[in-house]
Amino acid sequence: MLTAEQNGLLERITAAAEQAASGTAIEIVEVQLRGGGKARLLRVYIDKPGGITHGDCELVSERLGRRLDEEDIVPGDSYTLEVSSPGVERPLLKSRDFQRAAGRKIRLALQEPICGQTRLEGTLAQFAGDALDLEIAPGELLHIPLKQVRKAKLKFEW
Repeated sequence: MLTAEQNGLLERITAAAEQAASGTAIEIVEVQLRGGGKARLLRVYIDKPGGITHGDCELVSERLGRRLDEEDIVPGDSYTLEVSSPGVERPLLKSRDFQRAAGRKIRLALQEPICGQTRLEGTLAQFAGDALDLEIAPGELLHIPLKQVRKAKLKFEW
């Protein structure tokens, strides 16, 4: 669990990252700050329709790095900034992630069992803000409240 101070820092970094990506189709998916001292790692995951290129990562890294340094947002001596794609099995964290994943295969880890299971896999048939419909077999839908979802991610299919 993050402290209020850590949460505030992540919010400031996320706002700076969103400003760094402004004017592009790039969106900030997730911001993580790990480690301590000289081993701190600031990891920023970005995405856009059609996928991320190396140039997209460079652009956001350059813009964000400059902003973080100019505004001295990250306290302390040093950190490593890493900007990358969330990958093909990206986590679904925000409403827009679920909306974009409609029609695709996903994996869920649930807070409490549904149909005797805490892990489910299927096609995200629909997402409506506070719940999702997961097709676990052809024509078989489960209605799952979003508050029941502990973790969600895309499932890569070969």
